[in-house]
Amino acid sequence: MRVRVLQASTLGALLVGLVPAAGAQDSPTDYAQWRGRTRDGSASAFEAPVQWPDTLTRHWAVEVGEGYATPLVVGETVYTFTRHRGDEVATALSAATGEVLWRTAYAAPYEPFSGTARHGDGPKATPLFHGGRLYTHGIAGAVSAFDGASGAVVWQIPAPDGQPLFGTSVSPVAHGDRVMLHPGYGPLTAFDAATGEVAWTTGDQGLWASPVIAELDGVKQVISVAYQVIEGVSLADGALLWDYPINREEVHAVTPLVYDGMVLVTGQDSGVKALRPRRRDGVWSVSVVWETDEVAMELSNPVLVGDAVFGLSHRSAGQYFVLDARTGVVRWRGAPREADNTAVVKADDLLLLLNDDAEMIVGRLSGAGLERIRSYTVADSATWAQPAVSGNRIFIKDVDTLTLWTVD
Repeated sequence: MRVRVLQASTLGALLVGLVPAAGAQDSPTDYAQWRGRTRDGSASAFEAPVQWPDTLTRHWAVEVGEGYATPLVVGETVYTFTRHRGDEVATALSAATGEVLWRTAYAAPYEPFSGTARHGDGPKATPLFHGGRLYTHGIAGAVSAFDGASGAVVWQIPAPDGQPLFGTSVSPVAHGDRVMLHPGYGPLTAFDAATGEVAWTTGDQGLWASPVIAELDGVKQVISVAYQVIEGVSLADGALLWDYPINREEVHAVTPLVYDGMVLVTGQDSGVKALRPRRRDGVWSVSVVWETDEVAMELSNPVLVGDAVFGLSHRSAGQYFVLDARTGVVRWRGAPREADNTAVVKADDLLLLLNDDAEMIVGRLSGAGLERIRSYTVADSATWAQPAVSGNRIFIKDVDTLTLWTVD
């Protein structure tokens, strides 16, 4: 596979040397993976202002390429993963100035299925920064590891034969010396973070939802939404601990939430379910604690605020809702036709809602549902990528541009 380091400035060479140290320190402002530090939609070290300003402060905007991957923030470096002229491109930029530090590209031919052509050519999966390296998952299934300081390719697994029909969107997750994801539409796979060698594979093939790591019944495990099942997999050896069947005809692209020993899952037109995996005498079983058909999520990922689930249901042409995580009772539903997609970020009880039309709504939950505080326009084109919120900095990726805004 052809790989090119396209650009590295003299200033960049000086700045990127700080990247491994920043990653090793694991700063509370780092936003180093899909949905943030705890993989649940939380902002990184954000503190709300006493009074929200009339406008946000725009510092810089840089054209980085197309795609839906969330930008990552590690120390004073921002990483993006995008597409440009048939290549997939990993880029490191200065968080302060937007200056490109390095940019590495490889050829990634991809022909979207006619039914998804309007979604673009990706990439859709958000990278992972772990142990000084950037790990990416391309639209056709290639898995790559880049040196965070130089952009050099450490290892790369080419895309599998046979292009995934809808393109891949599974964002990698790491534990110790292993990086895990469903490469292409393959089974859950653990790669050695340093070499790319396969440590184990297990379970059903994956499609679009990204895995999470959680401890259930005293066992730390990877929880993944695969093609026909929700599955729990042992981190130690990849053994399948439990699974629960799902309707393979429905779209399941939402990352699971874990609450009080339950796994909350949803899909297109499938409502929301709370599953409780349990182990007795070494044998796992799964029960349904509650389920509701009043709301469902197709693409927008929800967040937990206390015991409340807040999200955007795709029903009623896009409707915000609040659901009780303990019982499944829907406490509140907003007006219909809010948005086709909303990227939800939480900071304590505060919510930042980035709609696909570039409007960012600031609000918080109250007994009456969503209390709106302020709204801002943060881009000139569609915003489908999750924003990266780091301290008072908000990094917004629109169709092809990355912009830094701050809350002053």
